[in-house]
Amino acid sequence: MSRSALIENVTAMLGDAGFTVSERCATRPKSFDIAARRGDDVVLVKILGNIDAFDGETGAEMRRIGSYLQATPMVIGLRTRDEELKPGVVYFRHGVPVLSPDTAMDFFVEGVPPLIYAAPGGLYVNIDGDVLSDRRKDDDLSLGQLANQLGVSRRTVSKYEDGMNASIEVAMELEDLFGGDLTAPVSVMDGAEEVRDADPTPEDPEAAPEDVPVLSVLARVGFEVHPTLRAPFKAVGEDLSRADRLLTGHSAFTEAAVKRARIMSSLGEITHTRAVYVVDEASRKSVDGTAIVEREELEDVEGAEEFRDLLADRGDPQEA
Repeated sequence: MSRSALIENVTAMLGDAGFTVSERCATRPKSFDIAARRGDDVVLVKILGNIDAFDGETGAEMRRIGSYLQATPMVIGLRTRDEELKPGVVYFRHGVPVLSPDTAMDFFVEGVPPLIYAAPGGLYVNIDGDVLSDRRKDDDLSLGQLANQLGVSRRTVSKYEDGMNASIEVAMELEDLFGGDLTAPVSVMDGAEEVRDADPTPEDPEAAPEDVPVLSVLARVGFEVHPTLRAPFKAVGEDLSRADRLLTGHSAFTEAAVKRARIMSSLGEITHTRAVYVVDEASRKSVDGTAIVEREELEDVEGAEEFRDLLADRGDPQEA
């Protein structure tokens, strides 16, 4: 299957699941292909035939943008090396959860979350420690007795009951012993933080020199500015005092700029974020709801309210 066809299939699947899906981010370089929202759930999705093409820089960018826009980054892909991704299993690349199309279909359309995740050494599941402890005590088994039946140490069983995850083989043995379901789903929409590496969100990159004057104005009027490297926008601004967010682009006003502004507008609708594109000179005030602001106008802005008034005159009045 071609990547374009795969993107179309994933987009259709998310639509069937009740998501509103953004325009495809058809720009380069790009960290994600589409954004989608269903209620309070927002996802940033990278779609790949081979997930080995997903590199660390892209993973870091998706995680950063996800934290700024309150969205879950994820990859949907077909295979790794020469092996197809297994259905019902969550994989990880650079701290981002990875699903096969079948796993995504089960999760988003059928409402069946994955129970298994892949990690170095094999396949694992989340053991519900409280349920395991209750079942063991109900059967009048000591930690040592259960450990002997599983062929592990007493300390290991204690760790299972404290929430440590187990290999799929151990989980199957436990369910054979006690019956019923002892496993908990992988929390994909929380980024599966309980099983992936618990490393902090990567730090912001340096802004490109040509963008520094524009981003400096945004910082001056009250935004915490987060530059990006692989997105249709140059930065995400957060006004923490008002819980406002801003997607910002900057370039000459070319056809490519118009294309980026349209994508930013679509992403803004999904993430409930205002979009502004700064240009040297323009003949229009907006592109599909993205405010178009000349650089000279922006540099003349003296404060937050004046900046908001400027945006209120551009783009969709409801968004402003």
